[in-house]
Amino acid sequence: MATSDCELEQNFAFNLLPSKRASFLSDRTTLTLLMKWSMLGRISVQSYSFDRNFRPYNSDRFAQCFFRDPVVLSSLAGMSKLSSSAPLDQPAVWVDAQPVPCTAVSMELFDPLYSCGIVRPSGHMVKCFHDVYPDYDELRQMLQEEESENYYAVGRAEREEFLFRLFKHLCLGGELCQYEDTVEPYISTTRRIYKDLISVQKDPETKKISVVSTVLKVSARDESGRCFPGRPEEEQTFAYLVIDPHKRHVTLFSHVHGVGDLEV
Repeated sequence: MATSDCELEQNFAFNLLPSKRASFLSDRTTLTLLMKWSMLGRISVQSYSFDRNFRPYNSDRFAQCFFRDPVVLSSLAGMSKLSSSAPLDQPAVWVDAQPVPCTAVSMELFDPLYSCGIVRPSGHMVKCFHDVYPDYDELRQMLQEEESENYYAVGRAEREEFLFRLFKHLCLGGELCQYEDTVEPYISTTRRIYKDLISVQKDPETKKISVVSTVLKVSARDESGRCFPGRPEEEQTFAYLVIDPHKRHVTLFSHVHGVGDLEV
């Protein structure tokens, strides 16, 4: 069996930061919306510190060490009591970490939703006919169906951005999602969660703000076959590592698709 990267190089070690809480999980409006979208109790946010300098080229090794760290594994044990495939029982033997672009510092990315007629000037979503879903709209069609004429109303590169992915996750919601008639709740909640998760800095000379966080979409499997965060074929079961290299903090943001509240 091949020696892992963590064995060949010095490991990252992690410590749980229980006092670092995502503010959106204390916001009453956000919690009400997450409940309506069938995501409340199934979204988890946990933060950790780590002990070595992080560079983006170290992303794979960082993720491997994260899912093999005893502190992390212990904290994952309380994240999902209803999902049969998570958490991990043992250190991961397979970890996938896909870099996710994260450069957006404004909500201008969503302007094309209005200019392309997906959303009316009032903010109401334009309804459309669908063979399967009787109450369907142009926004969900644009998010999910590549053959939609509006699929690339938001450009290819922009669709890959963490900001857009977060927006899409919220719009599609959970198993028993009650969808909105207007786009504003999705955009405002996306903004609040995004600001909670990422770190930015201002250039002292140009005054321009830029994102310093690195974002990885992650999944892991242990020897017993258990997978985190859950079934990989379910798009709304997801996990992201959001890494702040300056503070040496990493936040695990995840959601398990299904019915009922998870104990977190």
